[in-house]
Amino acid sequence: MASSSGNDDDLTIPRAAINKMIKETLPNVRVANDARELVVNCCTEFIHLVSSEANEICNKSEKKTISPEHVINALESLGFGSYITEVKDVLQECKSVALKRRKASSRLENLGIPEEELLRQQQELFAKVRPVTTTAAALVVLELARQQQAELAQQEWLQMQQAAEQAHMAATSASAAQQAGSSQDEDDDDDI
Repeated sequence: MASSSGNDDDLTIPRAAINKMIKETLPNVRVANDARELVVNCCTEFIHLVSSEANEICNKSEKKTISPEHVINALESLGFGSYITEVKDVLQECKSVALKRRKASSRLENLGIPEEELLRQQQELFAKVRPVTTTAAALVVLELARQQQAELAQQEWLQMQQAAEQAHMAATSASAAQQAGSSQDEDDDDDI
């Protein structure tokens, strides 16, 4: 992923947000800094992948704005269909919060509830939604890491197979050369 400014930090998720998600998801686990960096890179790559696919789907449907349906279709086409139920649940919760916020802002003066109380209620709603989104993101990142490990293991296995084949071929050709050399010696002995 290259940016026009050349600064890749502009294209990553804030590390503080990832660290907080890791602590909330895995409170009793220590995670190395390079593992945290890998999680940041995986999340960034995942977001780029899904948003690019959603953009393509949006363009194919001749729309100018990516909608939640485009993102859901992108997840499905990329093979993340198992997460769609959770994504739809989070989307519904976000729509509900947004609707309540719109209604609250239009009736704010008529409610008689202090702004501090409304802010507290809003924070409670965010706290309820956060574990679901954190879990979904963690599941996606763990699945991506599992797939990457499987690919690496498969590559290592193929390399070992190739090395074994090369060793077998070298041993076979060495044995053939040795047999050819000994049969030549026998022919030379017969000539004497």
